[in-house]
Amino acid sequence: MSSNRFNSYSDLGIGIGLRSVHLPRIVETLPSVDWFEVISEAYMVEGGRPLAWLDQVAGHYPIVQHGVSLYPGSAQGLDEAYLQRLKELTRRTKTPWVSDHLCWGSVAGTVSHDLLPLPYTKEAVRCTVANIRRAQDTLELPFVVENLSSYAEFHASTMSEWQFLCEVVEGADAGILLDVNNIYVSSVNHGFDPYHYLEQLPHERVAQIHVAGHSRSGEVIIDTHDHPVCDAVWRLYARAIELCGRTPTLLEWDADIPDLETVLAEAHKARRYLTAQPVETRHAG
Repeated sequence: MSSNRFNSYSDLGIGIGLRSVHLPRIVETLPSVDWFEVISEAYMVEGGRPLAWLDQVAGHYPIVQHGVSLYPGSAQGLDEAYLQRLKELTRRTKTPWVSDHLCWGSVAGTVSHDLLPLPYTKEAVRCTVANIRRAQDTLELPFVVENLSSYAEFHASTMSEWQFLCEVVEGADAGILLDVNNIYVSSVNHGFDPYHYLEQLPHERVAQIHVAGHSRSGEVIIDTHDHPVCDAVWRLYARAIELCGRTPTLLEWDADIPDLETVLAEAHKARRYLTAQPVETRHAG
């Protein structure tokens, strides 16, 4: 077994998202959490209160950047101005890697502000690989892509979602932000085995894991991040840790956000799975 170069920078442990509703209490109490994930776009500003809060938190905790607007699957390439602003923020946060979603979201200069799924084709692989390589060259940091939750599929797809993800990260020499809740959501919506998905991935490339809650709307499950993590997702997470070894894990709770103590208690449920795996067991896939 070889070391996982995408998560072996340090044993980061358990993190939560840095949300504005919690900022005063975080700065006041310095709660027991290992790190914070920030949405990059919230801090890609010239100055003011958001950056002042960020600097205060970064003085006490590691910060990891997670984006929602890079759109690495865009056929029109990346927004160079956006990339430069993103790079400036990485210098401020000292993030060990930058993550975003395996998606597209803009066309002809119009941004949808949605994380739209890609057709799983060789052409889409080539386009996405080129964009990720461009991002890594500019940012001078490892780039990590997150699997989406999805609610529709393209007839044009010629491979499975996990095959597509594998081809992208291998071709771009990128890491994976493994969202086990998204795997579960998509497995229910599309009828595949989520454990098979997990087992087919290059586990040595998993840099980070997300867990979250979801909601049901009729027969469809939606990735709403507004509930505690369900038992089925925790079981899937346990298998992911067995396969990937100890991996930085983040609880996402982005809507109907409860008090900080409730979020922290939910996040710390992951610790019993993490501590069951020694640091050395980062698998080579």
